[in-house]
Amino acid sequence: MDTIYDSIETAARDLYIRALKDIPQDVRDALARTLKVERAGGNRTAERVMLTIVENIQTADERDALVCQDTGLPVFKVRIGTKLNLDIARLKDCLRKGCERATKEYPLRSNTVHPLTRKHTGTNTGEGIPVIKLEFVPGSDTIDLHMAPKGSGSENTSFLKMLNPADGQKGVKQFVLQCIFDSGARPCPPMIVGIGLGGTSDVAMQLAKEASTFRRIGSSNPDPDVAELERDLLDKINQTGIGPQGLGGTTTAMAVHIEWAHTHISQNPVAVNIQCWRGERAEAVISADGTVTHSSRVQANATL
Repeated sequence: MDTIYDSIETAARDLYIRALKDIPQDVRDALARTLKVERAGGNRTAERVMLTIVENIQTADERDALVCQDTGLPVFKVRIGTKLNLDIARLKDCLRKGCERATKEYPLRSNTVHPLTRKHTGTNTGEGIPVIKLEFVPGSDTIDLHMAPKGSGSENTSFLKMLNPADGQKGVKQFVLQCIFDSGARPCPPMIVGIGLGGTSDVAMQLAKEASTFRRIGSSNPDPDVAELERDLLDKINQTGIGPQGLGGTTTAMAVHIEWAHTHISQNPVAVNIQCWRGERAEAVISADGTVTHSSRVQANATL
């Protein structure tokens, strides 16, 4: 079993670095579409902003460099097969060590500080960091490891409100749009807007993070009512005119993703978590024998 723990640690290190260097293909496609929309709309400022973003990614590809200086806080979603007999405490320790190795060996800028003293850890780890969400998959004997470095520019534009049930969908839309206006250019639009509906206050925030961070652009929630709300909000957000980098334009958001849970009869929690245009994430599958398979970007129909 030592082999699989070694693989988890090394995969965590590699995914952290890869997520910062290789923008996912669905994000690249969405950015390319945004460039075309802004060019067709005749907004030269928005077009120049999008050209700069596209060139930034291309330069990072050519130089094998980080796309942005903000290396974020490491966030992991780990889907564990129930056929694996894993020590969860050891698994978490391996993820932490992988982040520390990435920070030291690449090296990466470290961002993690004490919330009161602001004393720096220097490792991109610390109390409660990395953030780790565990899920269990019946009948599987693999580990699906998903990693996203969550930068502060977009993380600072996070919101929660406990709506009354009587506020209905109108109240949800009003709250989300107010969050977008309050955020302005801070989350580096064109953004990915993650929304969590229902559950309890903490569950709503977790759902919003899942929606903004791990959903692929172009996907829809399987619930038809929720999917319709996603489309409606995306349309309304893009009518705000905030545009790329807040300088005006047609595209303020590339996607609105909503995740939901059932909630109490007398409450309706709504959370918003925004992801900047980079949409950084990476994933790998670890087999029971420790073999690591990294997912690759789909090159067919690639636009960047």
